[in-house]
Amino acid sequence: MIPFSILWCGFAIFWEIGAVASKAPFFFRLWGIPFVLVGLYFVFGRFFVDAKTRARTFYGVTTERIIIVRGSSSKETKSLPLRTLGEYSLAERPDGRGTITFGPQNPLAQRFSFGWPGSNQYAAPAFEMIDQAKVTYELIRRAQKSDF
Repeated sequence: MIPFSILWCGFAIFWEIGAVASKAPFFFRLWGIPFVLVGLYFVFGRFFVDAKTRARTFYGVTTERIIIVRGSSSKETKSLPLRTLGEYSLAERPDGRGTITFGPQNPLAQRFSFGWPGSNQYAAPAFEMIDQAKVTYELIRRAQKSDF
């Protein structure tokens, strides 16, 4: 995504500078602005949106359920029963942070989400980039086996 975003933004800025410098008709100068804005979002904005979304996301594990709550003004709550929870996996980084994904992973969902808001709505539910991911993973395994 990073090479594409830099290419997109670079070309859009090049187009806009060229249109303004050559005194192109107003329509051509106006035409490049949305492309520049999208390019800037791809390069910079998506990281701010992701940080804001993560700051307003809460995860919970009870003896019966996995709970994911997202949002501030309009909350989205996802609840998964532990007893019938099928496949789940852990992807852990060396610093202990990681992602626990519940259900089969759709390889296209991660590859083509592009960081655009709402683009991952069909991805499997997950505890994304949490601290002490292995500890949480083991906690879920114990809760699922009723060894809580």
